[in-house]
Amino acid sequence: MENKDEKNIVRLSKDEYYLNIAKEVSTRSTCLKVLIGAIIVREDQIVATGYVGAPRGTKSSLDWGFCLRKKLGVPSGTQYELCRSVHAEQNAIINAARAGVSVLGGDMFIYGEVRDTKEIINAFPCFICKKMIINAGLRRVIASTKDGKFKIFFVDNWVREWQQQDIIEDKYKYGDR
Repeated sequence: MENKDEKNIVRLSKDEYYLNIAKEVSTRSTCLKVLIGAIIVREDQIVATGYVGAPRGTKSSLDWGFCLRKKLGVPSGTQYELCRSVHAEQNAIINAARAGVSVLGGDMFIYGEVRDTKEIINAFPCFICKKMIINAGLRRVIASTKDGKFKIFFVDNWVREWQQQDIIEDKYKYGDR
């Protein structure tokens, strides 16, 4: 005999599933402004995770109790070198390298939200992260969007677009909330 409730079971798509895991990873972020988490999946297996955080063994903005960029009056989306944190995407790629794990052909899932309000943001990679993602050989990037959904980027498309136009003309920019 068939149970009617079993027909109503809704299962998350793989992209939603992995994006939810990236959300959980984001809870380790040490940025005072945003929580960002990234995971890399290759052949349907998580091979690396990363979150926004200070370099290993150093003090984070949480530890110091203030944001250095804010204290210096640095506008959002500029002068990343003045931030104490390493981006989640970078940390995921670095963590894979530290473990000797290939990410070639894998997918990166990025989730982001505002720390104080829990408002979901467009977790689109910055130009530095995009360049690292291209060189790491990732296939797709799936990023949370402020409407509670996600956007899928195909890395090959970034390469083709940047062959035809300068990167500054990129349509989807980091910090685009």
